[in-house]
Amino acid sequence: MPLTPVETGQESSGASEYLWTLNFGPQHPATHTTLRLVLELDGERVVSARPDIGYLHSGFEKIGEHLDFNQYVTVTDRMNYISPMANNVAWHGAVEKLLGIDLPPRCRYIRTIVAELARISDHLLCVGAMGLDVGAFTFFLYAFHQRERIYDIFETICGARFTNSYTRVGGVSHDITDDAIEKIRAFLRDCPATLRDMERLLNRNKIFVDRTRGVGVLTRAEALNRGATGPVARASGVTIDLRKDEPYLAYPDFDFQVCCAREGDCYARYAVRMAEMWESLKIVEQAVENLPSGPYRVGPDARVVLPPKNEVYTTIEGTITQFELVMDGRGFEVPCEETYAAIEAPNGELGFYIVGDGSDVAYRARCRPPSFIHFAMFPHLIEGHTLSDVVAVLGSLNIIAAELDR
Repeated sequence: MPLTPVETGQESSGASEYLWTLNFGPQHPATHTTLRLVLELDGERVVSARPDIGYLHSGFEKIGEHLDFNQYVTVTDRMNYISPMANNVAWHGAVEKLLGIDLPPRCRYIRTIVAELARISDHLLCVGAMGLDVGAFTFFLYAFHQRERIYDIFETICGARFTNSYTRVGGVSHDITDDAIEKIRAFLRDCPATLRDMERLLNRNKIFVDRTRGVGVLTRAEALNRGATGPVARASGVTIDLRKDEPYLAYPDFDFQVCCAREGDCYARYAVRMAEMWESLKIVEQAVENLPSGPYRVGPDARVVLPPKNEVYTTIEGTITQFELVMDGRGFEVPCEETYAAIEAPNGELGFYIVGDGSDVAYRARCRPPSFIHFAMFPHLIEGHTLSDVVAVLGSLNIIAAELDR
């Protein structure tokens, strides 16, 4: 890439006469997406960094003012596209809080299962790509093998591997089947061996440790002041986890630990994510083995949940209910109120602020994405480090540009 010298006014005796401006991205293999960083370098040392966002801005929040509460779930898939199931759960959790809907136990368990599988999938990509960026190619392949298993499970559950659009107002699109449960059990049996292999590959690997220890340190005070959440905050000693602090879905029923570290560097963020995958496996196993019977969505009397397609096509009641919920001027009875609800997404607190105006379309749909908050910390974390540390710090934050820009 071309380098542009910027005169600093320093004298030439022993000091650098120039700072160099380097564009890192928006097309660079280590950004993994369309991120751009404008770096000022003194030789190999990063003097300052300026994030330049907007390359994936798609107007997601404005679209929320035009699509109804069920249609908008397809947009949430495309925010953090590494764990779209978690986005689905977050969106409809906020909608149901606005509408005052209480989910049946089976639906809460199903949503918990898919949210934790999405967390494992997200963490596998994050640590796998982070390892790849610092030279651990085999580690990356181990991670992606298990991610493919999770995609197979999602396809069995809802018919889609990537953009799932699984949740609905008051429930989910499909009940979880015996075939899906068997695939989940097989994954629970096989994944621990892969995680142990991954830990043996990197936990004490000298190259990886040297590239990540003491790099991009975020102290506990800075994590709190800068609004960090999720693994980024917990790696700095901030013991915040919405699954424990503000329990939702079926999390109060399960035994699991909040994984934390104190160092706040790239290695700590890697270690926290690796530990969280073990806890997610425990949650999924408890949920699958104690899955309640009963309905997977609220009853038809609530008049908020779309009927199954076979009922729409074969019964007059299903057809009428479908039309009542999707026709203009009909739809849900939405209070003229506002609400905010958040979940502990893989990257941190993912929340939606929704304003209702009586129609089945939000007056305002605002998203609180963790990537936006964490990317703002990057200039502070990278200052004083070398150019080669950029990929390690960026990988440890797991910035997803589609969620960043919205």
